Amino acid sequence: MKKYFLLAFSLLFGLSQSQIIRKYSNEFLNIGAGARGLAMGGAVISNQDDVYSPMWNPAGLMAIERDWQGAAMHAEYFESIAKYDYLAYAKVLEEGVFGVSIVRLGVDNILNTTQMIDAEGNIDYDKITKFSQSDYAAILSYAFNPAGNPKLDVGVNAKIVYRNVGKFASGYGFGFDIGAIYKADNGWKFGGMLRDATTTVNFWSINQGELSTVVNGEEFNPAPKDKMELTMPKLNVGASKIFNINSSVYVLPEAGINVDFAKTAALISTDFASITPYAGAELGYQKMIFVRLGINRFQSITDIEDLKRKVSFQPSAGLGIRYRGLTLDYAITNSGIGGSNFYSNFFSLKLDMGAFRND
Repeated sequence: MKKYFLLAFSLLFGLSQSQIIRKYSNEFLNIGAGARGLAMGGAVISNQDDVYSPMWNPAGLMAIERDWQGAAMHAEYFESIAKYDYLAYAKVLEEGVFGVSIVRLGVDNILNTTQMIDAEGNIDYDKITKFSQSDYAAILSYAFNPAGNPKLDVGVNAKIVYRNVGKFASGYGFGFDIGAIYKADNGWKFGGMLRDATTTVNFWSINQGELSTVVNGEEFNPAPKDKMELTMPKLNVGASKIFNINSSVYVLPEAGINVDFAKTAALISTDFASITPYAGAELGYQKMIFVRLGINRFQSITDIEDLKRKVSFQPSAGLGIRYRGLTLDYAITNSGIGGSNFYSNFFSLKLDMGAFRND
């Protein structure tokens, strides 16, 4: 066992030293899914308990008690320039819960004008074509109780990534996430998710002929190490508890921290890790109507006008309504840039077949 551990460690260390480590590689997988979690600013690491759990903490799938759940979400960024879609399915098995999720973030109909002007300087608009820049991911999830411990849920994601930049370049990647939720006797829940636990490896393939038209006809030939990138681990931890105001109304708050193992613009940032807090809450009425608020992505940025440092953050809010096994959620949040007016709307739908059968 020690021999295999040393081999795995050596391989991982060698890759990290010889390949390109990207701070923001595969960031589309860090957006999250489900308007509930987005409205709460991602404050669902310990309390997301449905088919949307794989994007926040796969251990939350264990809260699905019977039958299956399906979900879909759609959002558009920056005045519909970019589109984000999510589909998911989760099924209760004898020893755990299995889930599969599909994610896409893309910018479509980008104009390709590289052939518009010929060698003699003539313009031919018919030579303009269009292409898409798209990121895809397929995520297989499994959640279970280790050693039959009802207080502890554990979940694992295995993800395959495909990224495409028209005819110019494409890349494939694979990686794993692991999460856990501990349910204390006093009602508190403690959750943690380690994203890209083994690092996520992305392999890029460059179309030299197509890309040379973009760089003034010069041959673009990156070094072999530049064709592979590593997504370093990220850690999300949080704690939550339900507080019942009366028999009909409850409040569910969660607070926690996000840790990036890289130097970023976070409030607390070192060469080893960067830490930023988050918080959110859900107000529910008879488990039918929900109001949500959240705050996340605190960053220290420089104001362009006066060159002073200031703190920016990403606020969010949303609503939800549930009827039997059908839940419709809505969230609104901005891009996280201080003073930004780029707000995005998220709509998500969930079908819980188990709830229908219980009725």
